[in-house]
Amino acid sequence: MTDRTSYRERHNRMHDLILRGGTLHDGFGSPGRTADVAIGGGRVTATGRDLGRAARVVDVDGLVVAPGFVDPHSHSDTVPFMAGAQPFKLWQGVTTEIVGNCGFSCGPATPESAGFTPEVLSEHTFATFGGYLDAVEREGTTNNLAVLVGHNTLRTAACGMDAALRPGALARMTELAEEAFAAGACGLSSGLEYVPGAYAATGELIALARAARRRNLVYATHLRSESEGLADALDEALEVATAAGIRLQVSHCKASGRAVHGSSAMLLDKLAAARVRGVDVRADVYPYRAFCTGLVALLPPAACEGGEAELVRRLADPDARRALRALAEDPRRTTGVGLWREAHPEDVHLLRHASAAVTGRRLADVLDGRDPWDALCDLLIADPHADGVFHTMHDDDVTRIMRHPLVSIGSDGGPPGGPNHPRTYGTFPTFLGAYVRERGIVPMAEAIRKAGSATAAQFGLADRGWLGRGAVADVCVFDPEAIRHDGTYDEPATRPAGVVHVLLGGRMVIDGGEFTGGRHGRLLRGGQA
Repeated sequence: MTDRTSYRERHNRMHDLILRGGTLHDGFGSPGRTADVAIGGGRVTATGRDLGRAARVVDVDGLVVAPGFVDPHSHSDTVPFMAGAQPFKLWQGVTTEIVGNCGFSCGPATPESAGFTPEVLSEHTFATFGGYLDAVEREGTTNNLAVLVGHNTLRTAACGMDAALRPGALARMTELAEEAFAAGACGLSSGLEYVPGAYAATGELIALARAARRRNLVYATHLRSESEGLADALDEALEVATAAGIRLQVSHCKASGRAVHGSSAMLLDKLAAARVRGVDVRADVYPYRAFCTGLVALLPPAACEGGEAELVRRLADPDARRALRALAEDPRRTTGVGLWREAHPEDVHLLRHASAAVTGRRLADVLDGRDPWDALCDLLIADPHADGVFHTMHDDDVTRIMRHPLVSIGSDGGPPGGPNHPRTYGTFPTFLGAYVRERGIVPMAEAIRKAGSATAAQFGLADRGWLGRGAVADVCVFDPEAIRHDGTYDEPATRPAGVVHVLLGGRMVIDGGEFTGGRHGRLLRGGQA
């Protein structure tokens, strides 16, 4: 339907830009329709036909015109501090990313806690969360960023790497969280398979989630288990959301490890039942069967208590090493045991390690006569910051999760460069090409909703993720027959194909498939448009 303005108003109006003749998808799941999109002053001014004149008219016949994609789960926190503009997400059609995920953000960090920051963030830690936001604004960002404050980061600032809370630590964490929310955090994240978040009791999470709820923000969680403890871990997340009355985003949903293949049905049933009970829960997934994280996550969290030096000491002690293995393999335990049971040695691709002799190889190929557990411990002694790609998921689970209406698409990608996972460079083109066009997992209209409004609404981005009069003019124009990503696990850094134009706030930043240069994104404080 054409916007309700008179013919004379439409005919006489001078727009900044008109995208003419494309298949318009509004981002809410409505069927696509042939329509023009007019843009002025950074917003969509009209949709329909015969919209008047424009300073520039772009013919997009045969192309899909969609809201710019919103990535709910990214680790691009430090990308603004990289040299030069970084258009790797714009080439995917992503105009907004939510960072600060899995419980880790670039602040607040004390001199003590900064040393425990994950390597991907470690060069850019800030004493306050607001200091990080200010630094991003000074540097500029190539696409829009909204930022969660991380529970792991808050806990480390208040309690170091101690498992037990120090006196007054929870009050201090809450104070730091409230400062972050006041500065512009769009919510709270947790990463409960990582330390020190793994040490937290449920009540600690509820207290922090209630602080976020007071500002109507969101709680995003990497569950305490995505494998044998998946059901209990999801129940815990729903308990936190219910007790705090907060919107819940379940990050990178998966059923990881051969023992739980098929458990995606249970996961989705729990999400749907929670919605019926009134819990405002959604989730995200990436279109890959392998995840990427630090090798240390294979160990029980107890291995890391006290920090890196204590980790290395334990792994070098034969008795401590055996005790950790017994914990990791204890059949009575399904959480707090690390990811060891999820991944067989042939599933573990060593992505980064201080030793070039093992980098790029599978754990099964570097045993040199050792037991796999001992080989893992030796690798971590040599490089506690090593990471890997873990091939632990089944296609049936990935696609079942991807189809579900409560699930959006998120990358879980990090900064570009170096050894990487293809999700950093190609999540959204892979979804739209391999899964939507080639496999028909969901119709195009539903696919665009999953990449747009389904995420934007959850993170308070009311004016993004949809296309219609008044929406911010973040737009992705792509060729539905050409969109794809040819990157592989061996060569992930391949530029995707099929994204023809991308607009940020009405500015053309990808034009005819080429990046126009500059940093024209915005930092979206507090989820504001």
